[in-house]
Amino acid sequence: MKVDELRALSPTELEKQLEAAHQELFDLRFRVTTKQLVNHREIVRVQKDIARMKTIMRERELEISS
Repeated sequence: MKVDELRALSPTELEKQLEAAHQELFDLRFRVTTKQLVNHREIVRVQKDIARMKTIMRERELEISS
């Protein structure tokens, strides 16, 4: 997802997306282990998506506290 799309989500929707991304990452890692994953770049893409989501969540947390 793009940053603008993530920023438009509510905090609960963002948490659901983060949980889904973690599940997808788990599934991709499982597929790598069983040698069923063809495109290994998918793992990096999901990791970056997770990092984006966590960054936005942290930004919102800091806005509230200041």
